[in-house]
Amino acid sequence: MTKRFDLIVFDWDGTLANSTQIIVDSIRKGAVEAGLPDPGNEAASSIIGLGLREAIQQLFGVISQEQIQQMAARYNVHYSAHQDDVVLFDQAYDTVAKLNQQGYMLAVATGKGRRGLNHALEHSGLEEFMHGTRCVDECQSKPHPQMLLELMDEFGVEPERALMIGDTSFDLQMAQNAKVASLGVTYGAHPLERLLAHSPLAHFDDFATLGQWLETNA
Repeated sequence: MTKRFDLIVFDWDGTLANSTQIIVDSIRKGAVEAGLPDPGNEAASSIIGLGLREAIQQLFGVISQEQIQQMAARYNVHYSAHQDDVVLFDQAYDTVAKLNQQGYMLAVATGKGRRGLNHALEHSGLEEFMHGTRCVDECQSKPHPQMLLELMDEFGVEPERALMIGDTSFDLQMAQNAKVASLGVTYGAHPLERLLAHSPLAHFDDFATLGQWLETNA
């Protein structure tokens, strides 16, 4: 079968890794401990995909640098305590391994920091399959296209030969900004209507059906 894409880029949290609830809980606990209002589950989930600093600013508006730092520090404490509890979605490992075997270039573009992503890749076993990664402490936060632009440049891939897969509107808007096709998944942080606003090629309710689409259409 002729390949439609050469480079497939995955978001991490909520796309490959089932970490959404841990992130939401860490945001809510961190906020209270930093003297900020508890944003609740829906609001906390809505900013997943952004870099942590950008997420804090979007949630709480104009607050002091000290509060931003306190909130980020408390979030990191709570998330780090549970990061090894995070597991991949069913069939994510097998799908990524198969795509690697079939010769696709695979990458991750994430709102996580470098230390967090490196730990997650090693812990999950996906480290060996990923040819490239971009993190928020190395690039501008999604939905800015820098992560995708740098990955395409690194591998010499034109936009029409790249595909972005994510669970948030920030992932799909980043793809639009980079002129890259996208797929949305609805089992992560953002509801379907937010994903559809950015015209993904398709959307999926579980990783198994995403894997089937990739096998047939990528």
